[in-house]
Amino acid sequence: MRFPAARPLRFFAVLCLASAISGGVSADTIYLKSGRKITATHVVQENGQVSYETPAGRFSFPVSIVDRVAHDDSSPISTAGTPSDRAANLPIAPPNALSALNDAAASAAVRDGSIDNDLLSRLESEAYAHPTPTAVARVIAAESAAAQFEISVGDFERAVAHYNIGLRLDPDNTGLLLGAAYLHLRQSQYTAAADLLDRARRIDQDSAEVAKLSGWAYYGLNRAADAVTQWKRAMELKPDEETRQALEKAERDAREEAEYHEGDTVHFRLKYNGGAAPELAADVLKTLESEFDEISATLNYVPPEPIGVILYTNQTFMDITRAPSWSGALNDGRLRIPVEGLSSMTNELARVLKHELTHSFVAQKTSGRCPVWLQEGIAQYMEGKRSRVNAGTLSASFEQHMEISLLSYESSWLNLPRDTASTAYAWSLAVVEMIMTEQGVDDLERILDRIAAGSSTEDAIRAVLREDYSELMLSTAQYLHKAYE
Repeated sequence: MRFPAARPLRFFAVLCLASAISGGVSADTIYLKSGRKITATHVVQENGQVSYETPAGRFSFPVSIVDRVAHDDSSPISTAGTPSDRAANLPIAPPNALSALNDAAASAAVRDGSIDNDLLSRLESEAYAHPTPTAVARVIAAESAAAQFEISVGDFERAVAHYNIGLRLDPDNTGLLLGAAYLHLRQSQYTAAADLLDRARRIDQDSAEVAKLSGWAYYGLNRAADAVTQWKRAMELKPDEETRQALEKAERDAREEAEYHEGDTVHFRLKYNGGAAPELAADVLKTLESEFDEISATLNYVPPEPIGVILYTNQTFMDITRAPSWSGALNDGRLRIPVEGLSSMTNELARVLKHELTHSFVAQKTSGRCPVWLQEGIAQYMEGKRSRVNAGTLSASFEQHMEISLLSYESSWLNLPRDTASTAYAWSLAVVEMIMTEQGVDDLERILDRIAAGSSTEDAIRAVLREDYSELMLSTAQYLHKAYE
């Protein structure tokens, strides 16, 4: 999302698919005996299990594989957000298929903080040699447990591979289909998710979870009307607040976009109303394709699906997105751009498009895990902004110990006062500019890759740059002094 000028700093924000706001919940760290760490909330030990919550859902491990749990009551983490935040950003909740398994094969599949691959291979061989219901059930339980373990440590691709092994033996297992589809959705692989959910729907036409996830898949494919159909079905079968909010948003989109013109390229699906000239729509697509190649090369990532772009008149933009009155554009998985009064591409519109498109790349590359401050810093840097105009103000605030806390600004900034948000955006740009200038794009990419794999942002920075947040701010202040003063 983009904002108007503020004194004396200009700032920008995004509403991303997985953005959240700080809910005052403390972060716990589970240290496994294998050396892996899991950042979680609501960690509970009972009945020989350690259960916990992550953005992918609630999971459990045998207590025997846990070394210790560290509680940090002062460290806020991201939560699901307020109802209005959720309505804007359409988060994807995991299906019940990803709940903890208690089967003996499942318990044996993950030992001492790692997956017992020898056991998985043996169970799979036995099931292929003698495909009895019992043998197949053991494989499914073990592979599902392994998939859940990979989800908990952020490796969605390996988790999908485990579900696929189970599906080869039991292709009509709706639990496996739901689990694999959910992981494809988390990686913005909407076509693959829709294919799995179509299979699941043919098997079980009365599954609320199949309908609910199908809505997410169709919405991601820019098929708002189909998303409405599926979410209505889910509400008939098993109503819940998350689906109701998603349905309300999709219905607004479907009504507005029913009469829109369309234009597609390899990487984009554009819709625009009568207030946007066809020539402008063509210019937007041409500009986006050029920017797509540049961002893709910089971040070493290619989104798996075409990205939706909607061009609005200003009033329609506010009515449909329910964005704050000061916003100038929004990215909630699709680029929503108000273009009233424009008939051709301008430099400012090109910068807006590049800023919002960068958010799509970063959000998808990190499976929605990238914190807001880093998202905003990268988006501003990619659109061409630099810190020269704000360097003196930021240096002075650092000397007076008035710099922002990066940990506090990992989640949504929508409720921040304007001046506070202005400073946060300026510092975010400065930090990313320092990384790109002093360390290089390869280090930034490695940070994003670690975040995508489930690492906390500060741990990712510490591993790549050998600095914690406070040291990173010091390096940024030193860079500003050297570069601009």
